[in-house]
Amino acid sequence: MTLKVGIIGCGSIATHRHAPEYSSNPYTQIHLVYDPNPDRAQKLADQYGGQVAESWEEVVHHPDITAISDCSTNEMHHIITTQALLAGKHVLCEKPMATTIEGAETILAAARTSGKILMIDHNQRLVPAHQKARQLIEAGELGKILSFKTNFGHKGPEYWSANRTKGTWFFKKSRSALGVAGDLGIHKVDLLRYLLQDEIVQVSAFADVLDKKDEHGQPIEVCDHMVCLLKTRSGAVGTASFSWSYYGDEDNSTILYGERGIMKIFADPQKDIEIVNAGGERVVYKIGAMQTNDAQTKSGVIDAFVEAIRTGTAPAVTGEDGLQALRIIEAAMESAATGKRVELFV
Repeated sequence: MTLKVGIIGCGSIATHRHAPEYSSNPYTQIHLVYDPNPDRAQKLADQYGGQVAESWEEVVHHPDITAISDCSTNEMHHIITTQALLAGKHVLCEKPMATTIEGAETILAAARTSGKILMIDHNQRLVPAHQKARQLIEAGELGKILSFKTNFGHKGPEYWSANRTKGTWFFKKSRSALGVAGDLGIHKVDLLRYLLQDEIVQVSAFADVLDKKDEHGQPIEVCDHMVCLLKTRSGAVGTASFSWSYYGDEDNSTILYGERGIMKIFADPQKDIEIVNAGGERVVYKIGAMQTNDAQTKSGVIDAFVEAIRTGTAPAVTGEDGLQALRIIEAAMESAATGKRVELFV
């Protein structure tokens, strides 16, 4: 049975990830697309199929549509995803799932009411190297994890977003809300939860506008750089850095320090995973590079979403996962604003 899907928001994430991956999935057909910019929506439809809707509401309430990708801007997620769930659609919502905890909880309530699949696009869980890393950690390859550091940075959304200008919505507080923390940071705190199978319970953070200017030459309204100190429930302590001001190669690395050795994930372009044990022995795994802004590869998110719909099983990233990642990022934002450590009770 072919699932007819709708895409709301036809910017870069829809163009490079959602639409091509729906197009290549044997069980889906793009039926309707919508974007506030009709030309952008038409361009996506011309390339991947489907008709252009006149409003997001038309997509949400269309009787033939089974599932929706909510690729709208951050401030719209809690509105569109909630309405889509209540209209009986399965929803894949881009991250962050909302800009506030209240918004995220509204989405979760709608998912419970509707009984439909809700998946959040924290795609780093589906990267083969990250899945292999989790398996190795579960097998005790490193022993107990003592510390960690993770980074995610590139030269900024003005180089990748659909309009490619300094006037991008990513730089506007009313639309982005969380800046680089909600764009890149939320991926990495979710990844830490996935890899460590542990909860982050304490957060200290610094956030600032280090370099980015808007279309008027003024510092942007949201942070372009954040550095966090994190502590997990089991006692591991580490750092997480996120930036839109890495003006060279993209850095999407994670390093874990355990009792028996060190695991480096995407720390070397030639080594997807490298394990260095306490005796100095090295094991390298070549599993496949992770997609970047400059080198797009299949993320596996659409296939996972469709499989959850077809089998009626929990998705790879649940709404609860999305909420917990948002809680950590909100704690980091609070810490950066107040200069105080924030505790999370989970």
